[in-house]
Amino acid sequence: MTRNQGPSLSTDETIRGWLTGRLPSDWFVGAPEISTDREEITIVGTLPEPSLGDGIADAERAAAHAGATKEFRERTREQRMTIARELEHRADRRVAWGAVVGERRELFTNLSVPVMTRLRQPDRITLDTLVHTGVARSRSEALAWCVRLVATHEKEWLDDLTAAMAHVSDVRGSGPRS
Repeated sequence: MTRNQGPSLSTDETIRGWLTGRLPSDWFVGAPEISTDREEITIVGTLPEPSLGDGIADAERAAAHAGATKEFRERTREQRMTIARELEHRADRRVAWGAVVGERRELFTNLSVPVMTRLRQPDRITLDTLVHTGVARSRSEALAWCVRLVATHEKEWLDDLTAAMAHVSDVRGSGPRS
């Protein structure tokens, strides 16, 4: 006997909707952050702040946040794995989890996917400089470092670009039909 798993989850909207209905309502403070690409769905939820008194040292606060993250990860492991298997089956992508407590953000499991690129010599020299100076151990790590740097310093521009492309997609979809 096969169970009806429902329709495939192929868009960001259907994935978010399915997770809204599937995730236990007491796991996170507010809606989780859900990000997707062709290979992976990442679910990061904000956990409640641990109860701490006033005048707590930064080290104690950081340790409390780390402890809250570990407690959540272990307490929900089995249920998160079940939800991940269901979602992976329906969306044909891997699922990663993470949590945020205060300023601490931790991803539990996420993919490291190889990406092919062709670079001309000036760009290779840049990567090699990062390797030779010890910023990165390899060209691959140097390139990942560069991507993170752009994502950090150009987030607003990337958000604007994403919004503009969504608008282009909407306009295309509302155009004449052949």
